[in-house]
Amino acid sequence: MTRVASIPMQRTMFNAIQRSQQKLSATQLQLASGKKAQNYADLGTDAVRTLSAHSLLARQDAHAAVIKRLGTTLSIQDANVAGIETSAESLRVAALNAVGTGGSAGLQEAIDAAFQQVRSALNADEGGVPLFAGSRTDQLPFTPEKLSDLVGVPVADNFINDRNRASARVSEGLDVKFGVLASDLGSKIMEGFRTLAEMGPIGETVTDAQKATLSDAIKQIESGLIDIRSINAENGRKQAQIETLGTRSEDRAILLKELISRSEDADLAEVGSELKMRQTVLEASYSVFSQLSGLSLVQYLR
Repeated sequence: MTRVASIPMQRTMFNAIQRSQQKLSATQLQLASGKKAQNYADLGTDAVRTLSAHSLLARQDAHAAVIKRLGTTLSIQDANVAGIETSAESLRVAALNAVGTGGSAGLQEAIDAAFQQVRSALNADEGGVPLFAGSRTDQLPFTPEKLSDLVGVPVADNFINDRNRASARVSEGLDVKFGVLASDLGSKIMEGFRTLAEMGPIGETVTDAQKATLSDAIKQIESGLIDIRSINAENGRKQAQIETLGTRSEDRAILLKELISRSEDADLAEVGSELKMRQTVLEASYSVFSQLSGLSLVQYLR
């Protein structure tokens, strides 16, 4: 018997089934990837805006990484500068007590301990790189190892840092210079330490000459403390600035990610509904194709 359904009809139905399969496959891919399209060409007019947003987000992420690293560096600087200030202030108080009471108990130990603490802070490092050496990485910025090394040596000769202050690009067109130099931080304090080192041995009581020397050293230390506190305040201001920039950076990144999501991400609820519909259409196509393929003139005449 000759079939009612002709070969052209079968081809038409077969092509329709292929199209349904392709659309179902595309919908399944959307559901699996969560994306509206698998390449930028398929995004159409949204492609240019999405590429621009990706570029801005990449730059924003780079700035955020710099801000995070800079925040860590500033915190380490803050801890060491504060340590120098604390040690110098403690030494100043010990020297004042010695001048006021004439007693020398523990004074030499206080001087030596303060020197070592200040020396350690001046030579502090971050990841093996000296923190206060400018651009130099080959040697520690403060060279004397003990108090007696200061005797007869100009204070400037004890510092080997250069004058290059580190800076970082934290936003478009904004560089923050954050480097602190050991010579700026410790020169005046070291004038006081050199005065103490040249004072000579301290006996059971402080002599009048030593009291005069201690008074000179106290003035030098107080002058150094003014500079240290100024540097510390500037470091704190930059920490606040970096914190603000970090918050703004996070806000901009969130905005850009939302913009990208609106252009690229598929509505999974809508995709799920469309997937169900396309599955139903494909099943219906299979059923119709099967019925037409099996239809004969005998069945038609019944």
